[in-house]
Amino acid sequence: MPTQLTEGVPAPDFKGVDQDGKEISLEDFKGKKLVLYFYPEDDTPTCTIQACNLRDNYGLLKKKGFEVVGISPDDAKKHKKFEKKFKLPFTLIADTSHEILERYGVWGEKQLFGHHYMGVHRTTFIIDENGIIRNIFLRPKNKAHAEEIVDAWKKLTS
Repeated sequence: MPTQLTEGVPAPDFKGVDQDGKEISLEDFKGKKLVLYFYPEDDTPTCTIQACNLRDNYGLLKKKGFEVVGISPDDAKKHKKFEKKFKLPFTLIADTSHEILERYGVWGEKQLFGHHYMGVHRTTFIIDENGIIRNIFLRPKNKAHAEEIVDAWKKLTS
């Protein structure tokens, strides 16, 4: 089930710990544009493709004024390994309790080969400088996600 959040509403507040053990909150990004992306698991094929696309286009995203934060249910230690292995230049928040995932409505039932299980629905939110959700990607184009983000923002602001 996709998130119940909609574009134009305030982004839910969150607090979490990143791959370096530092506490990160939505408040830290006040006055900045934030790409908040939720993904199932570090170092899996699709999650790696998505993270590496954001890494490879990080300069472009920063130039356009975006900060990037990834959130998954993995712990900080696993995030650190993922960051180091793929030289990721952005923050990864550990949400082992699923608190942030649930607040954003991206934790829920999934199905694979007829098997039902609970997991993360890969979703990205673009949050503006005032903390308002401006865009939601329910099915991000993992191989071209940064480009998709920049194009969507261009349409929003033109």
